[in-house]
Amino acid sequence: MRLLILAVALMLLAACGGTSSESGGDGAKLTLVAYSTPREVYADLTEEFAKTGPGKGVTFDESYGSSGEQSRAVESGLPADVVAFSLAPDITRLVDAGMVDESWADDSYDGMVTNSVVVFAVRKGNPKGIKTWDYLVKDGVEVIEPNPFTSGGARWNVMAAYGAQRKLGKTHDQAVAYLGELFKHVSVQDKSARESLQTFTGGKGDVLLAYENEAILAKEKGEELDYVVPEQTILIQNPVAVVSESGNLEQARAFLAYIRSEPAQMAFGEAGYRPVVASVAGQFKYPQPPQLFTIDDLGGWDEVQQRFFDREDGIMAAIQRDVGAALE
Repeated sequence: MRLLILAVALMLLAACGGTSSESGGDGAKLTLVAYSTPREVYADLTEEFAKTGPGKGVTFDESYGSSGEQSRAVESGLPADVVAFSLAPDITRLVDAGMVDESWADDSYDGMVTNSVVVFAVRKGNPKGIKTWDYLVKDGVEVIEPNPFTSGGARWNVMAAYGAQRKLGKTHDQAVAYLGELFKHVSVQDKSARESLQTFTGGKGDVLLAYENEAILAKEKGEELDYVVPEQTILIQNPVAVVSESGNLEQARAFLAYIRSEPAQMAFGEAGYRPVVASVAGQFKYPQPPQLFTIDDLGGWDEVQQRFFDREDGIMAAIQRDVGAALE
């Protein structure tokens, strides 16, 4: 169904012009470096982009992994034309390295391509009755959560847990204490959100902290799980940017525009993401948590990165040391 919608939309795009070889991709090859969870959607969208006028003849190399590791790899020299990460600081790293333009987020989408929320993925039928954040720290509950020092998704989960406690009226110190207790219940910290999903579907754990879209995709693939959208959770915002050093800037920018087009956003929506294009988002009926908050409500990523995720003095570094988990 998704590909049918894309095909129809592409015919409409072609009818609007811009399909000549002069305006096409001229056989360029783009390298997309992305975090792990949208792999399936991008596999479709790269193929569909090549059928548009601006993308005619364009081919792709694609690399997927944990958001933080992918960002550091690009900084260290991994070739990339377009980067799509889990969270904005992984783009900011490349801005600071002079590899992405400082104005990357100066558009009507604030540099984002998709949204999601943090949910609890649970066993089919939710046998432990997990409904709220308090259930995650009950005796006998085993939590699966990626490592917050490699996975962007894990950082969203941490801030969802912390922010939920603040929404529930807890002080900063009480919310930090909750994080400490929560991570005592985490039995496995994989490098990426996708690896954690595989660990959970493989039978480990009672609950997985996850992107809503990952839980939806897993259910659609027939995995035996359900998911709970907690009343207090965070809006996940996933950024995308063009690498300034790209040898195919015109085609890279065209691909960036394409993945925010209505057909591409429809594909994201059907894969469980919350589209950033309002006309498309309105076609989906995702649950609206009554106490949804954003990273800006918690001080913004600049403050959060230093306060929570600094490897020397951050809150999560201390918690990781306390539970004997890795910081890389």
